[in-house]
Parts: sequence; C-alpha cells; structure tokens
Amino acid sequence: MAKNEIRYDSMVEEALRGVVGKALTHAAKHGLHGDHHFYITFRTGDVGVDIPAHLRQRYPGEMTIVLQHQFWGLEVGEDKFSVTLTFSDIAEKLTVPYAAVVAFADPSVRFGLQFDVAEGQSNAGQSQAGTGGANETTPAETAPTETAPTETAPAETPAQAVADGSENVVPVDFRRK
Repeated sequence: MAKNEIRYDSMVEEALRGVVGKALTHAAKHGLHGDHHFYITFRTGDVGVDIPAHLRQRYPGEMTIVLQHQFWGLEVGEDKFSVTLTFSDIAEKLTVPYAAVVAFADPSVRFGLQFDVAEGQSNAGQSQAGTGGANETTPAETAPTETAPTETAPAETPAQAVADGSENVVPVDFRRK
C-alpha cells in the first residue's frame, strides 16, 4: 500500500461504526421504545474491551449481548460504550470500543451491520488496556430503563438474526485480495 493512498475502506468502516454509536446514543437519551432492541457482537480479546474475567473465559473469541428490556448506566463515548447488564442475576459492567464490534442489529426494523475485519487487523490476543467509563454523552437514567440485557451464545450473529430476507443488512468486508 502506498504511503499517500486514500483509505476509503477505513473511512467507510469508521462511518458505519458511527451508526452504532448514534443508535446507542439515542437509546441512552430516550430508551428503546416499541419493539426496538439491539444485538451487539464484539471481540472479547480486543484491546480496550473491559469485561469480567469469567465472561472473557466463557466467550474467549466473540460475545453477543442483547439490549432489550433492562440495562443500566449506558454511557456512550466517542470511541466506546459502557453498559451494565445482568448475567445469572449478577450486574456486570462491560466497556466495549466500537473497533471491537463485529456486528450490530436492530431486528425490529430488520437493520444490521456486519464488520469483517481483515486478517491481521484484529487486536485479539494483545494485552488488555485498562478503560474508564465513556462519558462523552449523558448516561441513561440510573434506574433501569425499558431495555434488558440478555446473554446469548455467540452462535447467531446480529446479521444472521435479521438476514432472513432483509435487504437492510450491510456486510462490511475490507479484505485485500
């Protein structure tokens, strides 16, 4: 790759990851109304992902979370988000950089984004960096909102959840041939 090459693939991926941030910002400010709910799949080993050790052990590659009926403390930052969800009736805070997100979907409107990171671009396996809260935007109410966390097995990705005939799933594949 030439040093002065314009990286349109990176620009598009960054813009599409911004859609995830804007959707989460809307949920943090207004809650999720009607049938809206989010499936978010992320790489658990990426730098900046801050999740409890038992969840990282249970989901060593990718993890899918579902924001649907209850969540707490949703904080949306410029480059990451944090949310408290319950797993086996225990509240756990997760912090996820947008760069670690591999898929995002809102099945209620048959919308999904799937990011396919080219080989060598994943940060998995690198040392985990400490992260603080993402305070760029106003966090959701401190009391539970209408959305609830649900832990799901990583077998079904958000894109697969809405792929049954949906023309709104946008796969993003920037692999070089």
